[in-house]
Amino acid sequence: MEDFNIQDSLSGITEKLSGWLDSLILGLPNFLLAVIVFIVFTFIAKYIGQLFERVTRNQIKQDSIRLMTVKVIKAIVILIGFFIALGLLNLDKVLTSVLAGAGVVGLAIGLALQGTLNNTFSGLILSFLPELQIGDWVETNGYAGTVTEINLRNIVIKQSDNNYVVIPNSKIIEEPFKNFTRTARSRVFVNCGVGYESDLEMVRDLTLQVIKDLFPQRGNEEVEFMYNEFGDSSINFTVRFWTDVTKNRDILVAQNEAIIAIKKAYDGKGVNIPFPIRTINFSNKLALNKSEE
Repeated sequence: MEDFNIQDSLSGITEKLSGWLDSLILGLPNFLLAVIVFIVFTFIAKYIGQLFERVTRNQIKQDSIRLMTVKVIKAIVILIGFFIALGLLNLDKVLTSVLAGAGVVGLAIGLALQGTLNNTFSGLILSFLPELQIGDWVETNGYAGTVTEINLRNIVIKQSDNNYVVIPNSKIIEEPFKNFTRTARSRVFVNCGVGYESDLEMVRDLTLQVIKDLFPQRGNEEVEFMYNEFGDSSINFTVRFWTDVTKNRDILVAQNEAIIAIKKAYDGKGVNIPFPIRTINFSNKLALNKSEE
């Protein structure tokens, strides 16, 4: 067995340290350049994020989505700077390993969080969708109410009964929705019926005049009156007109005012609005034979 020689060991350690020092000195310019590049990209990410936030402040009303998008953009820019810095250090193998690992991890996360990512991307789409904004009154997925929040996972709707409904963003993207707020005026329908003895032309003219006085029409708008069926006890019609509507309650209010005005006008003219009746016709005469005593 050979004796341990401390002098040889110290000499080997010195040579090793000397080699590392030489490598460090030779690679110091690239290392400093890589650090500078990474710092520069960090500042670039900061200013790009601020610029994006200023540009999209009016387009994206949802603060949560806007801030999250800014963070994602910053992270992408910093990652680009990180990969460039690794390339300057000639760490090709490390860069390849990082990219490969990121791809595998990204695929695994994507498969595990498929539904969540779907809602997230749907939230980003909704943030740029002008047809749906906070404060709008919408009907979608069987629910109706005011949109109170849009985030990266869902939207929150406050219904007229003061209850909140949370709907995943993907459901909003995949299903149709009706937005009352995007149009300032909408057409309102009122259905009614008058008795068979009524003067139909007089009823039509009276109803049109009442609605025109109550709801002034604009531009090419007009009040329309159409008889549509012979009912069991009345001749039924539909009158439709334009008015200011930004939510479902506005329709109910307009219908309420129209019904009251029509009823008053009909009462003044003696027009009958019949309720359902049934007429029993005894066409057969029953003969009752008394028994003879």
